[in-house]
Amino acid sequence: MAYFDNAATTFPKPQCVYDFMDSFYRNNGGSAGRGSHALSLTAGKLISDTRKHLQEILHCQNKEIIFTPTATIALNMILQGVLASTTLSKRNRNADGERSRTVYTSPFEHNAVTRVLNHFEQNESIKVNVLPVQKNLSYDFTEIESLFKKDKPDLLVVSHASNVIGLVQPVEKLCLLAKKFDCVTVLDMAQTAGLVDLNVGLETVDFAVFAGHKTLYGPTGISGFAMKAGFDLSPVLFGGTGYESANQDMPKDIPQRYEMGTLNISGVAGLYASTGWILETGIESIWMKEQEHRKCLLEILRKYDFVKVVGNCHTDSRFLTKSQYLEQEVKYAGIVSCLIEGVPSDTAASVFSEQNIAVRSGLQCAPLAHKTLGTFPAGTVRFSTSYLTGEEDFLELEKAMEWIRENI
Repeated sequence: MAYFDNAATTFPKPQCVYDFMDSFYRNNGGSAGRGSHALSLTAGKLISDTRKHLQEILHCQNKEIIFTPTATIALNMILQGVLASTTLSKRNRNADGERSRTVYTSPFEHNAVTRVLNHFEQNESIKVNVLPVQKNLSYDFTEIESLFKKDKPDLLVVSHASNVIGLVQPVEKLCLLAKKFDCVTVLDMAQTAGLVDLNVGLETVDFAVFAGHKTLYGPTGISGFAMKAGFDLSPVLFGGTGYESANQDMPKDIPQRYEMGTLNISGVAGLYASTGWILETGIESIWMKEQEHRKCLLEILRKYDFVKVVGNCHTDSRFLTKSQYLEQEVKYAGIVSCLIEGVPSDTAASVFSEQNIAVRSGLQCAPLAHKTLGTFPAGTVRFSTSYLTGEEDFLELEKAMEWIRENI
């Protein structure tokens, strides 16, 4: 099958990921922090070394790396923990002394963010403001600063790149502006960690979430977040840590305070191998290759007049050289969303599957993004590439598009 669903999870993985996971779990499958024997200590060292890989990739040796089973759980831990923290609750109060907290988010967020915020907004404990974008999907920072002055932000949570159209957002500028108002900043890097070179070590970034199975090329079941050292994040999950077992409160030490239960050591092994591969290959090389693949994808789709690309706001790639395409100021991860005449977007995945093509269709868990793009409620057909997308994948896609032209 030709695989164009890499925004959901990258596939295939680098061969070293399969090899190392198999070898480590067969020979060193102990539980870290649950004993002083060799297998437990080896597992502990692997976890520590994987944290160091992530700190190097994200340029954040000054921040803590916390592992979670999924990026959704990481976002829940951060958002619920921040909104429950005494630091935030004391910041703004209305005339009656009640807590008044304002959260800003982008119009491209995943349900992993919006459903959490909706829960708190329904409980009237927060107010959510969506950052306005212009017709070309860019931000007017003068307008945003004016909004911040009128309604000061307590929390800013934005995705680094949209999972629907791949647009990379100017998160450095957004965080810098938010910090002028003493705002907590959270970045969702599920689509960019290991792909887009970002300095997460900046003091303006409090939290950055990563998904191990996407652009980090690891397995499912291992994700996490980088957290500013010393941040008083309230725990929202509780349990055994293999540490301070007599204490019925969660330990103060990091990462034990947030890593309850037994870590997925097989997943960590895969993430260790994949992050090692990223460091060896180089983020810039991975980015350039994915951009080449995205350009190929666009060129195939734009051959057909029944295909409309959605949210691609820069110059048509057909009229750009390879170097011009790669040097554009507006950047996109390897994601392209489109509408196909005669094929309903919410059912298109099955049509492509019959032609041996893996895509994602519908709302991609981001209804707010589709409302912004004008593609709600049916959504789009989403194609997404990776570093490892092969020439044979593009050939299969061309065959499928020809079949659709002739039969639908």
